Amino acid sequence: MLENKAASRYAKSLIDLANEQNSLEEIKNDMVLLDQVIDQSPELEAILNNPIVPLDKKAGILEQVFGAKVNAVTNIYLKLIVNKGRSAILFGTAKSFIQQYNALKGIVTAEVTSAIALTDANRAEIDALVKKEIGAKEVVIKEKVNDKLIGGFILKVGDKQFDASIASGLNKLKKEFAQGIV
Repeated sequence: MLENKAASRYAKSLIDLANEQNSLEEIKNDMVLLDQVIDQSPELEAILNNPIVPLDKKAGILEQVFGAKVNAVTNIYLKLIVNKGRSAILFGTAKSFIQQYNALKGIVTAEVTSAIALTDANRAEIDALVKKEIGAKEVVIKEKVNDKLIGGFILKVGDKQFDASIASGLNKLKKEFAQGIV
């Protein structure tokens, strides 16, 4: 919990700095890269979380991995976090930065689980629905296919969920029969 708060505060500070430097988009791309690399490399995450690994070694590894690929502000930020002994929150900071950036820009993520792959028309309909209901400026649709749904879809946006799957309807009907409601 405390690490999440610290990560959130560091991310907020980095967003403020990026705005001052007029490099918000570039640093957002750097945070996406950082998030992806740490997510795909459990070894790097283990090194960053390990208090036994010397700080200069951690800084050197991050320099080798990200050095020329990221903005100068991002490089300075990574060194600062490592030198303060907070390298364990880098992953959380990157995630928090992306969330705060999305909130700032009005971008929401809609997770759609459907029985079959969505068509372009389905995506456009979901995009329009989420923009209308949530008031988002942009919608990022993440799709999953689950054939156990039989048909329909489940839409999640933030902490809200809309279940229009046939499997859900059948389960609801089954419960009603079991309770003698129907």
